[in-house]
Amino acid sequence: MSRPAPDANRPAPMLELQKVETYRGPAQILRSISLAVGPGEAVCLVGRNGAGKTTTIDTIMGLLSPRTGSVHFKGRDVTRLPAHERARLGIGYAPEDCGIFPDLTVEENFQITAWLGKAPARTNGGTDEERVFAIFPEVKGLLTRRGLHLSGGQKKMVAITRALTLSPAVLLLDEPFEGLAPVIVTRFIEAVRAIKGLGVSVLIAESHVQNAGRIADRLYAIDRGEIIFAGRPADLTANVEVMKTLHG
Repeated sequence: MSRPAPDANRPAPMLELQKVETYRGPAQILRSISLAVGPGEAVCLVGRNGAGKTTTIDTIMGLLSPRTGSVHFKGRDVTRLPAHERARLGIGYAPEDCGIFPDLTVEENFQITAWLGKAPARTNGGTDEERVFAIFPEVKGLLTRRGLHLSGGQKKMVAITRALTLSPAVLLLDEPFEGLAPVIVTRFIEAVRAIKGLGVSVLIAESHVQNAGRIADRLYAIDRGEIIFAGRPADLTANVEVMKTLHG
C-alpha cells in the first residue's frame, strides 16, 4: 500500500502529527500515525468506522494523550497542552456529536465558548461576526433557540460556527457530513470551501471517499490505526488495493 512521503516543495505545515501512538484504556488505537495539514489546505482522513479517525482528532485536540509521538501546531510542540490551551492557540473543533448544550440557547452556547476561550463573544456585531455567520447565515436565525430543539443539520451548523467564533487557524471536523441528506452534504461542502476562503486550514475525518474527494486537496487513508495511503483524491480512487480496504 502507498505510504506518505515527504514533499520538499510543500510549505511548513500548520498542523503535524509525528509517529503518534494513542491508546484508549489498554487498547492501542493509533500506530505510528504521521500526517500534516498545510496553510489553507483541506485535508481529509478517510477510513471505515473504528479505523481510528476520531481517536486521531481527539489526540490533536488534546482530549486524548498519545503514548508516544508528538503533535505540532505552527511549529510548536503542543503534545502535552490541555485542550482549552490548544483552542486558545487557534485549533478549532466541531465534534461528531456536535457537543451542543441542549438546555441552552445557541447564543448561550457561543457565549460559553467565548468564556472558556477568554475571547469576546462574536454575536453582537462587527467584522468577525460577519465573517463567521457568512459561512452559515441560517445560524443567525437560531440564536434564541435551545439546543434541544435543533435538527441534526442545524446542530452541525452551530457546532462549526461555534468553533469559528474563536478565529481558529486550523479547524478539526469530525464526520461533519454523517447522517445528512445529499443536498445538505453539498451545502456543507460549500461551507468548507468558504472556510478555506477565510484562510483557515481544515482537517476532516470522513467515512465516505466520495464526499472526501469533493473537498480535499489531499487525503490520508487510515485502517486499523495505521496510515495506509497519503496523496491526491484521484490517486486514492485509482488505488484498487486501498479502495478495497476502505470498502471492507
